[in-house]
Amino acid sequence: MADQHTVIDVHVLLLRDDHVLLTRRRGTYGDGMWHLPSGKLDPHESLPAGAAREAREEVGVTINPDDLEHTTVLHVADSGPTPRLGVFFHTHRWTGTPTNQEPDKCAGLDWFPLDDLPDNVIPYPLAGIRAYATGTAFATLGWTP
Repeated sequence: MADQHTVIDVHVLLLRDDHVLLTRRRGTYGDGMWHLPSGKLDPHESLPAGAAREAREEVGVTINPDDLEHTTVLHVADSGPTPRLGVFFHTHRWTGTPTNQEPDKCAGLDWFPLDDLPDNVIPYPLAGIRAYATGTAFATLGWTP
C-alpha cells in the first residue's frame, strides 16, 4: 500500500461581538479572497499551540492556547494535492490589536458579521465558519460519494 499523507491545518476564528476577523490573501492561492488566520501544524506541536502560533504570526495577537475552544474538524479533499484535516478553534480572548504581520501574503484584514460574510471567502475556511455558526463538530468538503 502506498504511503498516505494528510496535511493538518489549524484555523482561528477571532470573534468580536458577532463579527469574525478575516485576512485577504495576496500573491498566493486564493489571491484577493478572504481567509481565516491559519496554517499547517508544526511537528511536535499541539493543535491549540499551533493555532495560537498562527494567530500571532499572521495577525500579531497573543492567545493563550487554553482560551481556544474547539469548533469543528473539517476533512477536505479539494484544497491542494493531498487531503487536509482542518481543525477550527474560536476565541473572544487575546492580547494585542490584530494587524497584518505578513504583507507579502496578506493584502489586509477586516471584521465581518458572521451572518453577512463577503462573497469571496475561500470555500475551505468558509465551511469552517459555517460549521461554527451551526454548531457542527465534524464535516467534509470536496469528497465524492
